[in-house]
Amino acid sequence: MTALPHPILVKAATSFGEDASDDNYVRPIASSKSLPLLEIKAGQWRCGVWADDDLNVCWVLVAGLAKGDHEDHDDFYKRVARESADPSRWMPTDVDVRLLKRERAASLLSEWELATQQQVADGLHSVCAGGTARFELPHPVRRHGTLATVEMSVVVVRDASYQADEIVVDIVPNARHAGSNVFWQATVRVLTTLSPPQQGWDRYKDSYSNIAEPGRWSERVTELGELVERGALAESEPGQVAHYSHREHIAGSVVQGTAMRALCGIFFVNTQIPDDLPQCPQCTERWQQLPAANT
Repeated sequence: MTALPHPILVKAATSFGEDASDDNYVRPIASSKSLPLLEIKAGQWRCGVWADDDLNVCWVLVAGLAKGDHEDHDDFYKRVARESADPSRWMPTDVDVRLLKRERAASLLSEWELATQQQVADGLHSVCAGGTARFELPHPVRRHGTLATVEMSVVVVRDASYQADEIVVDIVPNARHAGSNVFWQATVRVLTTLSPPQQGWDRYKDSYSNIAEPGRWSERVTELGELVERGALAESEPGQVAHYSHREHIAGSVVQGTAMRALCGIFFVNTQIPDDLPQCPQCTERWQQLPAANT
């Protein structure tokens, strides 16, 4: 409801906040005898807001127009006076309460993911030219404490025959949260923030590694700065091709989340159904060169 552009809803949404002492309403509506309603005005529109102490939320229960100098039968205050003796039909339903809880949960997770992205961006900024950063990720529900500890290390390699910026990210869960869905969600958010392509990461237990072109991590810091400024989350990029790999490695990758090596040489964690993906050209070429493929 707060996202609807109706003027009275916009005014009501901006009139109430976390601190009740800062609430901005006109006065209690005198014609509402059995239920305390707070009056909000926006032009000719009026609405009555009920403060639900149990859920710690304010509900817009009734709204209408001020008409005919408050003498019109359909005037907002006249309607409230007629119907307030039994305001049960105004009250939020079980469906409303469930939707509210879902919206709160979604908002909480979004804020937590944005905060996690900010932590990762700050850490990468401090080590993109080489070094190690370590920080703790809080659980989305603060009373649950620390969810995991993240340590990221960047090694800058500038040999004559090999130049790259290598990164290793250790994401170690708090024992009570190990194996939880929220820990996996945090892991995905950390890795997506650093490098969105899913097939670019190698994994061993809770340690992830990636190899980038020289200067790539510095470029990523700039990209993350733009995302943070817009309040947007980095989006994960699934694999674009299907790889060939040894069948003995596939089951372990699916069940244990371990990385496996494709025939083309890359490591990846098997999280997709490859049937609808085009085949990796390098894997296909090498598969065709195997003696068993031609018999």
